[in-house]
Amino acid sequence: MSVGLIALLDDVALMARAAAASLDDVAGQAARAGTKAAGVVIDDAAVTPRYVVGFAAERELPIVGKIALGSLRNKLLFLLPGALALSAFAPWAITSLLMLGGAYLCYEGAEKIYETLVPHTAHEDDAVNQGATRGDQAFEDRRVASAIKTDFILSAEIMAITLAALPEGSFWMRAAVLAVVAVGITAGVYGVVALIVKADDAGLALASSTAGGPVGSLIRGLGCGVVRGMPIVLKLLAIIGTAAMIWVGGGILMHGLEEYGLSALAHITHQAAEFATTSSPFAGGVVRWLVTALASSLIGLVVGGLMIPLTSFVLAPTWHSLTRAQPRSA
Repeated sequence: MSVGLIALLDDVALMARAAAASLDDVAGQAARAGTKAAGVVIDDAAVTPRYVVGFAAERELPIVGKIALGSLRNKLLFLLPGALALSAFAPWAITSLLMLGGAYLCYEGAEKIYETLVPHTAHEDDAVNQGATRGDQAFEDRRVASAIKTDFILSAEIMAITLAALPEGSFWMRAAVLAVVAVGITAGVYGVVALIVKADDAGLALASSTAGGPVGSLIRGLGCGVVRGMPIVLKLLAIIGTAAMIWVGGGILMHGLEEYGLSALAHITHQAAEFATTSSPFAGGVVRWLVTALASSLIGLVVGGLMIPLTSFVLAPTWHSLTRAQPRSA
């Protein structure tokens, strides 16, 4: 009996070690794959705060929570199964879908730059913010739905990049890694968004401190600095998000073309990076990254610029005509 019990305990210990190794493998693969999507994650965190602008302070965190839940639902219920199905039945389509997503990122980034330089669209936010101050629930629902729709596109790109970065493995291992990335990125992005949207309230609270002495003055000064600095932070986030979209989108397109045998752009970029690295031996890694990022950004700007008239005069009118051509009810 004792020998059997010892053997059973040995089997349990082996299973526990195997499970722990599997968990470590999942965590490691999730971390490596998640870093590949860093540019899209930055853009997601930079874009989301604008959907909370105009609401009462007590509604900000609930709205962020609604968007986060919608994002997690999109990733786990729709995008994760879709990614696994692609991996199993149509792995050849992953690169093409990645490139479509990359082209979309380039378009969004270029459109933001174009809109800044040549304002050409009417923003509905200024017109509907009055409804938010009156507690218009319909307005809040529309804003949340719009944020979740935008997040769906960015989340799809995140999941596709993650899937493409995974090594060959079992179905369940890939599913576990995708799930960990989905939950981790969603928690990280919307945790940062919550901190951003509540930073001004925290600054006001600090600025209103009644503490006396040097400590009180320091606290109030810190609060005033936070309140004054948040508009600058939000503008910087918007700039970083736009740059990330163009850089990541261009990089995806360049690597996708290379996989299809069109390696000229990737070869030129590699040669330029090598030349810059040898010219700057003390900062070779940084210089290599800068050259590669610059080349990706130039590709992204060109593609995004070409996508603006294509979207404005062909894709958008076609989409509107299809969605409006609904059959009338009897």
